[in-house]
Amino acid sequence: MAKSKTFSCSECGASFSKWSGRCEGCGAWNTISEDAPLASGPASKSLGARRGSAVPLTDLAVEETPPPRTVSGLGELDRVLGGGLVPASAILVGGDPGIGKSTLLLQAAAKFARSGLKTVYVSGEEASAQVRMRAQRLDLADAPVRLAAETNLRDILTTLEAERPQLAIIDSIQTMWADNVDSAPGSVSQVRAAAHELTNFAKRRGISVIMVGHVTKEGQIAGPRVVEHMVDTVLYFEGERGHQFRILRAVKNRFGPADEIGVFEMTGGGLSEVLNPSALFLSERGAPSAGSVVFAGIEGTRPVLVELQALVAPTPHSQPRRTVVGWDGGRLAMILAVLEARCGIPFAGLDVYLNVAGGMKISEPAADLAVAAALLSAREDVALPADTVVFGEISLSGALRPAPQTENRLKEAQKLGFTAAIAPAGGKAGSGSAVGGGLTLTRPADLTGFVGETFGAG
Repeated sequence: MAKSKTFSCSECGASFSKWSGRCEGCGAWNTISEDAPLASGPASKSLGARRGSAVPLTDLAVEETPPPRTVSGLGELDRVLGGGLVPASAILVGGDPGIGKSTLLLQAAAKFARSGLKTVYVSGEEASAQVRMRAQRLDLADAPVRLAAETNLRDILTTLEAERPQLAIIDSIQTMWADNVDSAPGSVSQVRAAAHELTNFAKRRGISVIMVGHVTKEGQIAGPRVVEHMVDTVLYFEGERGHQFRILRAVKNRFGPADEIGVFEMTGGGLSEVLNPSALFLSERGAPSAGSVVFAGIEGTRPVLVELQALVAPTPHSQPRRTVVGWDGGRLAMILAVLEARCGIPFAGLDVYLNVAGGMKISEPAADLAVAAALLSAREDVALPADTVVFGEISLSGALRPAPQTENRLKEAQKLGFTAAIAPAGGKAGSGSAVGGGLTLTRPADLTGFVGETFGAG
């Protein structure tokens, strides 16, 4: 009996049993190609005919030794990795074109190589001479990093088998070509096959593999989502080209906490670590102005203070604009609706612009109260005191919910010289309105109370 063929779309990854000119999932044309098997083997129907070997079972109470880690010396990278590089781990790093992924990994390769880790850097996008030029510009030309420019996956694996490095960096996974897959490099089948082979090689040979991945216009790593399930760690390198700050964020980590971030600053000599992100994000904040509020957030295990900026102005259009940079647009619409329904403050006929300063992206709900404060400050043209931080979650009923790690947020604010904080009741932050270090904490009962106490309305 002939084996059934499968087809997949190179744009969205949808699978089909037969070829067609147009993908039913995303509507793209001429993006469906046949998926070739990765390797030949016995048919699945024969699995039940032969008896397999028993798998050893262990108890949950058995203590396992923590995996050894190699520290690179880039503290922000080591933090995001969970304390250092774990042997035989597969890491996927994604980011926008030109954001600095290759620069970061070349610096990391030099650091690991200088610490005694045998490192191989394979570039599929640039020639070896181009990588050497970047290394000279970054003052890394003397680092003992082995370099290659190749896209043939079979040749790369053969080379790694012979060299036996402890760390291999593949830049990028979208340029790799597996000769056993009948499709073009960068397609869903090629990316899936290359990631599968490299991950298996890392596990079999005990080699750490870092793969670079491009992202789509939606911000997701290009290719099938199964690639993110294959690897141990998924990192996103974020930032705006107009800003010098870059954020390395862990969205998946089997060897450490997820949602941890590392902050870098892009300079003429490469990426430099930012040891105190809060101070840097607030360094250009001037005198108090309407629409500017400082939010005390948590990214992974690190408290970070960032400035939220809002602008509310009459609209000349029939449909008011709602523009958001660095936050969820749907969340902004919810805050505006709650302010109008629960506090009687309308935003109809007004354009609303919201920006997170410094190119930072915020996703936690604890920013709700700070966003509401920025919107009201901009609408009423009333500036909040410069020494005040705000955080807390807003529910649809107008109630305020406490944010996790309230104590850590307040400690970070105190360290940077803030003397007042506005946060919902219920979070662990000491007793009374005065917190240790001279910081005064205001705890409004609900959103209406917050509006009345802070802006004299509601």
